[in-house]
Amino acid sequence: MKSRTAILFIVLSVAVLLLFAADLAVGSVRVPLGEVWSALMGDADAATVKIIREIRLLKALAALIAGAALAVSGLQMQTLFRNPLAGPYVLGISAGASLGVALFILGIPLLGAAGGAFFASFGIAGAAWIGSAAVLTVIFVVSRRIKDIMVILILGMMFSSGVGAVVQILQYLSREDSLKTFVIWTMGSLGEVTSVQLHLLWIAVAAGGVAALFSVKPLNLLLLGEQYARTMGLDVRRSRMLVFISTTLLSGTVTAFCGPIGFIGLAVPHVARMLFRNADHRILMPASALAGSAVLLFCDMISKWLTLPVNTITALLGIPVVVWVVVRNKSIS
Repeated sequence: MKSRTAILFIVLSVAVLLLFAADLAVGSVRVPLGEVWSALMGDADAATVKIIREIRLLKALAALIAGAALAVSGLQMQTLFRNPLAGPYVLGISAGASLGVALFILGIPLLGAAGGAFFASFGIAGAAWIGSAAVLTVIFVVSRRIKDIMVILILGMMFSSGVGAVVQILQYLSREDSLKTFVIWTMGSLGEVTSVQLHLLWIAVAAGGVAALFSVKPLNLLLLGEQYARTMGLDVRRSRMLVFISTTLLSGTVTAFCGPIGFIGLAVPHVARMLFRNADHRILMPASALAGSAVLLFCDMISKWLTLPVNTITALLGIPVVVWVVVRNKSIS
């Protein structure tokens, strides 16, 4: 069993490396794999070096980081809520980010303000982060008063619906150019991440990853239910907040810089469980991270081939997995 697990980790790691290299080669301008390394080292012609270093490398790194972050946060949510259809956005983090971006893109023009230099430098990512942080604050206050995790899940869904209604009102009242910008953001994009933003993305995701590592043991205990976890001495509320903070840092940061990317956090943890046939989060956590990176790199390649938003590709690949999970759970019950 251990040898099988080790082999699977090696295969996944090699797959991520190969897909990362292939993602650098694929695009509107085809670059042979042999020239990719030369371009990274600065030995190719100036145009190829610029394409690889300044455009495709940033996009591939964003896919690598975002895929891992969304998959890990989805795994945590599914275990915490004991719901196979829970994803990284069930707490309303995506809705909060969408509200922040909607207020920034659609709300400011409605008020007749141009935004100014401060707002221009702050950007969509900052607005999304404030929206996600606001949701975390609400969830933090609610979770301190409510013991039942399913009630928190329902409140998160209701909050998402309420925020969605406000966003729709802003869309209805906004101008065509502002509406187009917002709709494009909702489709998700890995190509808008700058080098400075990539550093911020990496730091925030790394912090969320550290919090996720500390949540491994609590999540293993929560697999058998909160009552059992309490009898084993686990502080359930503290563990719950650790997972909430980790999920917000992981999925909230990705949403802020890349827009809402769906189905990676929902489908990939199930793929990891299916491959490794294990429920231990010491194995599932790194497995989901590697699988998430591989899947999003592959989706990025397909989106460049077909010139489509990455969200459409993740949905087309993720929906069959979700359907399989629903059918499988229905047949078990």
